[in-house]
Amino acid sequence: MGSGLPAGQRVRTAVRVEGIVQGVGFRPFVYSLATGLGLGGLVGNDSDGVFAEVEGPPAAVEAFLRSLARDAPPLARVERITTTAMRPDGTASFSIAPSEAGRQRRTLVSADTATCADCLAELADPADRRFGYPFINCTNCGPRFTIVRDVPYDRPLTTMAGFAMCDRCAAEYHDPADRRFHAQPTCCPACGPRLALLGPAGAAALPGPPLETAADLLRRGQVLAVKGLGGYHLAVDASSEEAAGALRARKHREDKPFAVMVADVAAARRLCEVDEAAAALLASSRRPIVLLPRQSGAEGVAEAVAPGNRQLGLMLPYTPLHHLLLADFGRPMVLTSGNVSDEPIVYRDGDAAQRLGGIADAFLTHDRPIHIRTDDSVVRAFRGREAGLRRSRGYVPEPLDVAVRFPRPVLACGAELKSTFCLARESHAFVSHHIGDLENAETLRSFTEGIEHFRRLFDITPAVVAHDLHPEYLSTKYAADLADGVSDLAGVELVGVQHHHAHIASCLADNRASGPVIGVAFDGTGYGTDGTIWGGEFLIADLAGFERAGHFAPVPMPGGAAAIRQPWRMAAVYLDAAYPDGAYPEGHPGDVARRNERLWPGVLAMARRQVNSPLTSSAGRLFDAVAALLGVRDEINYEGQAAVELEQLADPAERGAYAAAITPQQPFLVAGRDLVRAAAADLAARVAPSTVAARFHNGVADLIADGCLLLRERHGLSTVALSGGVFQNLLLLHATVSRLEAHGFAVLIHSRVPCNDGGISLGQAVVAAAAG
Repeated sequence: MGSGLPAGQRVRTAVRVEGIVQGVGFRPFVYSLATGLGLGGLVGNDSDGVFAEVEGPPAAVEAFLRSLARDAPPLARVERITTTAMRPDGTASFSIAPSEAGRQRRTLVSADTATCADCLAELADPADRRFGYPFINCTNCGPRFTIVRDVPYDRPLTTMAGFAMCDRCAAEYHDPADRRFHAQPTCCPACGPRLALLGPAGAAALPGPPLETAADLLRRGQVLAVKGLGGYHLAVDASSEEAAGALRARKHREDKPFAVMVADVAAARRLCEVDEAAAALLASSRRPIVLLPRQSGAEGVAEAVAPGNRQLGLMLPYTPLHHLLLADFGRPMVLTSGNVSDEPIVYRDGDAAQRLGGIADAFLTHDRPIHIRTDDSVVRAFRGREAGLRRSRGYVPEPLDVAVRFPRPVLACGAELKSTFCLARESHAFVSHHIGDLENAETLRSFTEGIEHFRRLFDITPAVVAHDLHPEYLSTKYAADLADGVSDLAGVELVGVQHHHAHIASCLADNRASGPVIGVAFDGTGYGTDGTIWGGEFLIADLAGFERAGHFAPVPMPGGAAAIRQPWRMAAVYLDAAYPDGAYPEGHPGDVARRNERLWPGVLAMARRQVNSPLTSSAGRLFDAVAALLGVRDEINYEGQAAVELEQLADPAERGAYAAAITPQQPFLVAGRDLVRAAAADLAARVAPSTVAARFHNGVADLIADGCLLLRERHGLSTVALSGGVFQNLLLLHATVSRLEAHGFAVLIHSRVPCNDGGISLGQAVVAAAAG
């Protein structure tokens, strides 16, 4: 990097840094770096990122440029550095320039970040002026995305705008040697947000110190609403059956597991098996909920927290308020989203008092507004690698880099369940935080408000809007309304993307690949190009298109959506397909028919006549059928429950597998009924249900491998992409990947976005990009 200039000559260079470089201490870093090298010039924020000018000896300028990306602050993500030579003007001092607004916003916004070690040390130090202050933060940690109203990321454009810094905080903020130099949420007990403990429905403040009183309420079995970074949580003592049961009853959440917050990794290991990969996820600055296998015989968590589940969702504290509350309480606590079942997390104080008033006994709250609601992220470790199940707080709105560029700005509207959207331009795909299921007005409002916020933050006006093919999805209707309505998007180009193609495209994008691959997309529901409900699909796919190469043989769904809510209906139709002559083992379809004998004949008649019984190839419905057959569950209380509990039942040591015939036509058909017939025969022979469940899982893994082998012969492809909610099943995923790799396949699975419908929007976006 030699300059070739005479000794003593000065140069001046303009520097542009793009990426996540605002709100992460990048300007203070540049200031310290430049002054340490004796350089003059300036640094500032604008709508593109960080700009700087440095002047001094060529060797010092070269050292500055080398260090700029190599030694960046921990939360920064430098994507590009560009330089331009300037004429030196003799500047010897270095300064931080006022922020500038640009014509188009191109800067990136950091995700909310867990409290750093330096702040935790101050929080615990009685001699520090921020001792015990629940809103301590610095340039390396604290709220970011949830408080940003606009860019550039400066205090007036955050929800901290209403808190005027005191003299001591202002001195830190303006001191280049201080850790809070230009940290926008800087505050202290004298000038920052304040904590309050309010009575039921946000009534008058309760007597006593808020934190100590709140911890005492938890010890007494009360339900506490806690205002976090992206919304309200509901907390109870995790060891109390009575408290966890009361929370379930009030929240109308009958079976779905609650997350548990523990103090540290050591506390997590007392409850669950935590390997090094899982420990790293727990302790990362993103602080997701991590799904972990429970320790056998471990105590300290009530059965009502995760009934009948071999796993627990654990997380560590990620705000100073959590650290203080958990330390005072002294044991693990349930911390679940503050909402009524099926509604989005509550984040506005007035809504919290109204919506959570019938659930919480008290509210631990504060006066710093939350600008955008953001639920906790959920991940797990698979083969030492992170696999996301819900991408939200701590990850969003950081963009994803993919294998294609977006020639035109894209809005992808996602699916109906586990909804996310994606805005994309050039090389960046901004997948939103988890929105939820688009089944009520509040969730739809969260969806539309989120899109407008992202459009404003990243200054994206879509030229293309991608959507699912299902005409009744609210996300599809939203896309159509955009194109037809009176707005800046009126007349925008609409691109419909088949659901399972979007799944495979999402997996490709997640792995920075473009295909073609053999795509295996297994889920519960997806609208097919033939108007039927797909969900057990083998595709030959790349980003631009797909061919349906194989699928489960379709069966009717008697009652339509009722068959999803009542898995015994799927057991009825699969048993009918498996034994068309009625020659059931022991002459009867079994206990599942006895439990539902009043409705069984009518449901079968409905299916046989194809009345209100749409055809489906869904793998999810096959799992439902076997779950009901084994007595796991005839009706569900949350999406996917029967399949989740079937996985929990299965004996992981069992190696036997049921076989399913594949009819080698084009597309080939997989006989799911064969698996049901084998399971029914084993049950009649008094084989343990745990063994039957395992043999079924192994059989599904075998048929996936067999289907992929057939397609390799036909198409010469040796890479398989696995996507769809069924692959949240770890038992199936392990078995499938092992079999495919044993046959010489390269296997792509999800890591950065969920394999479930939370990743659909990314898939839609890259398909739209590939289409031009």
